[in-house]
Amino acid sequence: MTSRFVEVADRVHLLREPLLQVNVTLVVGDGAALLVDTLSTAGQARELAAAARAVTPHPWIVVNTHHHFDHCFGNATLAADPPRPVYAHELAAAALRERPDQLRRAAYEETREERPALAAELADTVLLAPTHTVHTETVLDVGGRRVVLRHPGHGHTDADLVVHVPDADVLVAGDLVEQSGPPAFEESYPLQWPDAVADLLRLTTAATVVVPGHGEPVDVEFVRAQHAQLVEQAWMIRAGHTGSAPPERVAAESPFGARPGLIAARRGYAELNGTD
Repeated sequence: MTSRFVEVADRVHLLREPLLQVNVTLVVGDGAALLVDTLSTAGQARELAAAARAVTPHPWIVVNTHHHFDHCFGNATLAADPPRPVYAHELAAAALRERPDQLRRAAYEETREERPALAAELADTVLLAPTHTVHTETVLDVGGRRVVLRHPGHGHTDADLVVHVPDADVLVAGDLVEQSGPPAFEESYPLQWPDAVADLLRLTTAATVVVPGHGEPVDVEFVRAQHAQLVEQAWMIRAGHTGSAPPERVAAESPFGARPGLIAARRGYAELNGTD
């Protein structure tokens, strides 16, 4: 990883890890800083720490947007020594605290075919559970800057957080918004995802910089367009389920393509059947 932080708004800096296009956001206040997400491995996290130190000498606190490996497996490197606060939604914190072996196995299985070197690192990564949990909303003071951590509802997972920096008009959306590829539905709630995005849109203005989980920063119109696609897909899933159509038929018309659409349709059908 050779990335560095780039300032995208007043004292809000963005680093995009090149392998998986994961975004990390650094918010700098007076004598304090905040890091949103910590990447996948100890090695990536060490380089991330060096990049953050090139921007600020201030101590940081950490926020995890959710519990998937590429957003939180660097916690131990960035927040264990010296100990630093780590915030996450309560369910994400529980997953990291109670199911670390399961999360490591899932990360290994997800990456072992296409990225075997990364998979090997993930299998040995020490996980650090968050120390502070968020239920619906928590407001932090980061060196005099107000930063809002908000759970907008079920979407990409049941434990997503968005991070709002009002004085810079920046919203870090995590994987609730994606730019470099379609949304990932493997652990999602596709029928509720549109409502989660509608909730985060209420935090925006016409000029807001939105940081997606992966890819380039986007504007509010991009988010509205993706919201419309999520609404369309949720409607298709409900209609297909009502008509007893196989999920493959719903997937064929998905605005995100057949493969993501099939995962979304199966997740949505399970939810409608009460099996999820």
